[in-house]
Amino acid sequence: MAAPAFVEKLQEQIGHEFAAHQQYVAIATYYDALTMPQMAALFYAQAIEERDHAMMMVQYLLDADAKVVIPALEAPIMDFADVVAPVQLALDQEKRVTAQINELTRIARESSDFASDQFMQWFIKEQVEEVAKMSDLLAVVTRSKDDLERIEDWVAREETGEESDPTAPPIAGA
Repeated sequence: MAAPAFVEKLQEQIGHEFAAHQQYVAIATYYDALTMPQMAALFYAQAIEERDHAMMMVQYLLDADAKVVIPALEAPIMDFADVVAPVQLALDQEKRVTAQINELTRIARESSDFASDQFMQWFIKEQVEEVAKMSDLLAVVTRSKDDLERIEDWVAREETGEESDPTAPPIAGA
């Protein structure tokens, strides 16, 4: 059984993950409207990944015989000043999620909830990758903000798609 404090915080995190999903869809549609299909595809894929993270957490709660709560969400930001702003927002979001994941891990450890601690380890590794990815993308978009084709070329070259991770937690409904 997962520690009650961990369950409560994980229920909140499900909302954060679904909010990230919606924000990435909003970012993807922004780039789609600019006819930047590579950037749009990158963020549509990021949206699916965030949704999957939420569903991994749902499955963990189900497996731990804990109550699943899906929190209400605020609307995502839809308007951006330029092509840099959405990537900056994404990086800030990933840094915020990293802090949230670390807090969940701290709660699990302080509660001697070793199963939940182990569950969170995959997310810690994932957040290192996500922050690095968005940091690199921000550098490219900032440097090339006046040359959209250069951004698109970089994304096409660098984003080869991710293979499925056999160590990833199971996704509810998959």
